[in-house]
Amino acid sequence: MTIIEVRDLERRYARRDVHALRGVSFDVEAGQRFGIVGESGSGKSTLVRLLAALDKPTAGTVSFRGRRIDDLPERKLGFLRSELQIVFQDPMGSLDPRMRVRDIICEPMGRRAPDRVAELLAAVGLPADAAGRYPHQFSGGQRQRISIARALGPNPSVLIADEPVSALDVSVRGQILDLLGSLVEQFALTLIFVSHDLGVVRHVCDRVAVMRRGEIVELGDVAQVYDAPRHEYTRELLEAAPNLRAELARLRGGDDG
Repeated sequence: MTIIEVRDLERRYARRDVHALRGVSFDVEAGQRFGIVGESGSGKSTLVRLLAALDKPTAGTVSFRGRRIDDLPERKLGFLRSELQIVFQDPMGSLDPRMRVRDIICEPMGRRAPDRVAELLAAVGLPADAAGRYPHQFSGGQRQRISIARALGPNPSVLIADEPVSALDVSVRGQILDLLGSLVEQFALTLIFVSHDLGVVRHVCDRVAVMRRGEIVELGDVAQVYDAPRHEYTRELLEAAPNLRAELARLRGGDDG
């Protein structure tokens, strides 16, 4: 079943004379792990904002479970706000430093739910007493675990992970990637994983869209794109990617505090 449908999506910013997206089209199936990969400036962040209805396209459509969301006002997007959640790149920047962890996790649920907080902390590998502490009292990897717990709070069906490991120390990246993979299985999530690193996407995803200058230049199953890339840009990204399997084998012994 198709859960997200994107057709001929464009986004232009007239003031800056920037054409951020050009004719982007793809489907995301329920339960899929869909990767979006490209260098800085390729249009990934703009696309994420449109998928989450945080911005409006200049042209084209975005549909969620068969319902267009690109033309809906915010007051009619309540269903999407609970069904689709985002984990951002910088956990320190996305967590309110004045709030305790329990309140951070409860915020998107709109209610206090101590049992749910304990369940989510356990799911992301944090102790129950973390609920009473503040973000600055945790390491970078632990803060990203808190961000993931918050995103899972409303019981979403779709999780967008926007460069979720790029701001983390190299010693914890493998652990967060493994955590995301296990949570996708545990909570039966559809995952949209955004990264500049095609090697990371191969580890996490089963289908990938390669973006360059606002366009999708290659779209297909990860194995096909990785083993037999058709576009020169995809080949360049692959050549620049580290050997992730070797790196992960080394990093999984690390400690994120």
